[in-house]
Amino acid sequence: MTEETDLTRLIVDALEDLKALDIRIVDVRGQTSVTDWLVIASGTSSRHVKSLADHVAQEMKVKHGIPALGSEGADAAEWVLVDFDSVVLHVMQPPIREFYDLERLWDRRSRGVAEDSEH
Repeated sequence: MTEETDLTRLIVDALEDLKALDIRIVDVRGQTSVTDWLVIASGTSSRHVKSLADHVAQEMKVKHGIPALGSEGADAAEWVLVDFDSVVLHVMQPPIREFYDLERLWDRRSRGVAEDSEH
């Protein structure tokens, strides 16, 4: 397992703690120089989206010593981005996620968390 996939697993575990919906991991290596992986998840409301992003940032920092480099969107909490350098977390409300459709944008290598555990 690579360092990046270890980090994605820690992020997914933290998202699952607070019942994030439709968690996806997207491999963007070779497609962008900004990051290697995207983790995309949905929350049921602005409060849930903000709680998910805050929880992941806190878990990474406190339990694993990995502070977020930054975050955006927590005020409106329709779409919150948390940057962990090689992994960028996107937590969105379903209508926002459907509109921007990041999975389709980056899709060549995306896979669902459930699909990943089946192999």
